[in-house]
Amino acid sequence: MSGGREIALPNGTPEPAPGMPAGDRRSRLLGGGRRSTWVAVASTVIFFTVAGFLIANSSGWPEVRRSFFDGEEFAYAFPEILEKFGRNVFIFTVAEILVLFMALFIAVLRSLTGPVFAPLRIMAAAYTDLFRGVPTVLVIALLGYGMPALQLRGLPDSDLFWAIIALTLVYSAYVAEVYRAGIESIHPSQVAAARSLGLTRGQSLRHVVIPQAVRRVIPPLLNDFIGLQKDSALIAFLGYTEALLRAQIIQAQDFNFTPYVALAVIYIAITIPQARFVDWLIARERTKRQGGGGL
Repeated sequence: MSGGREIALPNGTPEPAPGMPAGDRRSRLLGGGRRSTWVAVASTVIFFTVAGFLIANSSGWPEVRRSFFDGEEFAYAFPEILEKFGRNVFIFTVAEILVLFMALFIAVLRSLTGPVFAPLRIMAAAYTDLFRGVPTVLVIALLGYGMPALQLRGLPDSDLFWAIIALTLVYSAYVAEVYRAGIESIHPSQVAAARSLGLTRGQSLRHVVIPQAVRRVIPPLLNDFIGLQKDSALIAFLGYTEALLRAQIIQAQDFNFTPYVALAVIYIAITIPQARFVDWLIARERTKRQGGGGL
């Protein structure tokens, strides 16, 4: 810049001229930031006010409000659905723990080098391709109905057990790719340095590569787990009475869709805080990288 020209910052605030005193520059930046915030707040309030006005004054709104937003129905359905939601919590908690370890094992197999490990790499790649290609609800149906029907000795015949296994198989395929991306992001020089210190290939992977890779992929891992939490509702397809099936039962009894809204509120209450936490982790990682801090 030359002469006192100003350029706009990414948020629309004019950047102060180079010769401006530090105190004036700070005031100018703070003032511009406050103006941007107020503009954003005002535009958001106006948008949702107009949208709410249009919806509330539409001809079909009274019927929609009665069918989906009935206060008495919500007060009746919410506690019962919340009680059954404890089963969903158990399902996705167990599945998440299993996925963490199984996906890491698959990712390590796909990261092995050398021709001798080619069969393991092929099997790991086939696994991820298969379970990423088949819809989750189909895997749940095939295992939930098929495995108990086989009546294999020594294997559980519980539909809940096989539903958890189905979720684990599907999400392990996705999370394995996340792990693999983290492993491949570690520069080969770090492995070479570990080997020069006397560590074997396995020790280098365990003590140098995997710890760094896991830290780098925590945000996408949490995103996958949010998806897993929502997909735990698919177990209702087997007839297992969890939150979604309980909402369906109440809806069929009262001919009102408000129980589905109550269930949606529960899912929103647990997923939005996690999503914001993921955003915070991503922003912190971006700040570290821009500052040269690394991991």
